[in-house]
Amino acid sequence: MDRFRVTGGQRLAGEVRITGAKNSALKLMAAALLAEGTTVLEEAPRILDVEIMSELLRRLGCEVEGETTGTVRIDVPAAPRFEADYDLVRSMRASICVLGPLLARCGEVHVAYPGGDAIGSRGLDMHIEGLVKLGATVENSHGVLIAKAPKGLKGTTVWLDFPSVGATENILMAAVLAEGRTVIDNAAREPEIVDICAMLTEMGARIEGAGSSTLEIEGVDGLKPVRHRTVPDRIVACTFAVAAAMTLGDVTVRNAHPEHLEIALDKLTLAGAEVSHVRDGFRVVMDRRPKAVDVVTLPYPGFATDMQPFFAAMNSIAEGSAMITENLFEARFVFLQELLRLGASIRTDGHHAIVRGVEQLSGAPVLTADIRAGAGLVLAGLVADGDTTVSGVHHIDRGYTGLEVQLQSLGAKIFREPEPESTSRF
Repeated sequence: MDRFRVTGGQRLAGEVRITGAKNSALKLMAAALLAEGTTVLEEAPRILDVEIMSELLRRLGCEVEGETTGTVRIDVPAAPRFEADYDLVRSMRASICVLGPLLARCGEVHVAYPGGDAIGSRGLDMHIEGLVKLGATVENSHGVLIAKAPKGLKGTTVWLDFPSVGATENILMAAVLAEGRTVIDNAAREPEIVDICAMLTEMGARIEGAGSSTLEIEGVDGLKPVRHRTVPDRIVACTFAVAAAMTLGDVTVRNAHPEHLEIALDKLTLAGAEVSHVRDGFRVVMDRRPKAVDVVTLPYPGFATDMQPFFAAMNSIAEGSAMITENLFEARFVFLQELLRLGASIRTDGHHAIVRGVEQLSGAPVLTADIRAGAGLVLAGLVADGDTTVSGVHHIDRGYTGLEVQLQSLGAKIFREPEPESTSRF
């Protein structure tokens, strides 16, 4: 286990380049299962989750290489195996996305209930209901989901009670090989969904409505492997944008799509930052203490829940008070207890938190239990007095390619070091 040691007080300046989106690359790797042959994913992030997904695909019979280089090659056999091992699935929730493509290819799939970040309950009911509507039978046996469709899947209409990204992806990837027409109403609209639709279309799928709340899929008999470039990671881009604002910095974020960050960048403008579009990205300049801004998390195109911790960190040192409303994951506020250890002034009430900005945070040992909370604590450490040690770095590594290296390139004092054997913080 490693931790980050962050010495606050450094202004960030320079350029940083964003890689492909974690939340897209993992699903694109699963989508490769839909076609026999070699699929190549460019701009895949060099993160722990991509390595875990690569190993999962190997155990399903694929040959995978390049997961640590940014260009992943996946050679899918004619008959992939259809059992996803518990020891890998439990460590990463995104592994559930093999459910749809394996069911479509093999007619049967066994997937253990997934693990992942400790941010609250995220059930699989909508995944299961959608696959059942497509004609599958699904049962839970000893913690394993067993889905079967020996006669193939049939097109249907699926209404999602909530625009779940994961459920949309699984139903979509199952439907592209189903017989007939499938309509997914109240589908997720995230850029990562659009990216999966783009790759599936390149593979030969027939999909209409990508980016809207209604997806229409006409099933085809088979798909072909392709070479596809992963959409840039908007959450990582937002991390550096907020870091620039908090440190009164000047940071240009390259290989980013500012149109995927409209609300977040508007919030930074309200906080006092100067935000401008540049070739293949955007620039954030801040020359005064940020102003506190209210945040309400909602499904895309609303404010992303993954960005909430960054703005909580910024509000903790901003001028004034602001309310953060978390509508998606009930455990997102757990990390606020760690911000309190740094001297933040925060009061929570259900899914609301009032953050009153203080002029100076104070470095202290903190612990993270999920990817984005960890990044938020690192941002707080960048502006805290003295040293902040962030334990649980393996969570951050699941979503960021060398976060400390990129921050160092911008002038931050942050170092990775081994976690001492005694990790008591009290």
